[in-house]
Amino acid sequence: MPKKCYTAQDVKNLADQKIFELRLEKGDLITPLARDQARESGVCIIEPEAESAPLPAPVGVSIGSGGGLEAQVRQIVAKLLEQETAPAPAPARPVVHVDGRSLTMPPFPFEINRPEMDVRLEDVITAQHGSPMAAGFMSLHKGSFPWTLTYDEIEFVIEGELHITTEKGTVVGKPGDVIYIPKGTKISFGTPQWAKFLYVTYPAEWAG
Repeated sequence: MPKKCYTAQDVKNLADQKIFELRLEKGDLITPLARDQARESGVCIIEPEAESAPLPAPVGVSIGSGGGLEAQVRQIVAKLLEQETAPAPAPARPVVHVDGRSLTMPPFPFEINRPEMDVRLEDVITAQHGSPMAAGFMSLHKGSFPWTLTYDEIEFVIEGELHITTEKGTVVGKPGDVIYIPKGTKISFGTPQWAKFLYVTYPAEWAG
């Protein structure tokens, strides 16, 4: 049975007490992090004489014949003290800023057979930014065209008057209004004269 398992905190405590020698007894364990801490703190680890037989493996740990006693101990300690090694934090996603005042929106990339409406659209936030949602701007002139949403969408009306028509009627959005359209809804986008709005979709790959 192991007598004691020394952790990095144990070694640090010794160094704080100005004790710079750690003598291990047979059966004692010391974690890899503790060895690193000893090197950094100037604590000398005095090893016991090598054991004549390999240490028994706890359940779930497999020990091979090669690598020596220290390698076997490292395997055991890594299994018993996994919590000492915290996972590296995920890299932070950068903040994305879009200057909406300077955008030039290209024509709507889908055929709707309404050239007189001059429908234009520009995605400004996409999955390429690491976002689960997409956002962009859309504008259209007088008229309407049908559309079926395979995603959830929110519209924020910026200019003009946006009409969202379903079999239950028409919702009219004016500047400052917010409209939510659930996934699977069959609608028509329309306006009596002109409309420009910001849309947010989930998921980001709304165009398939």
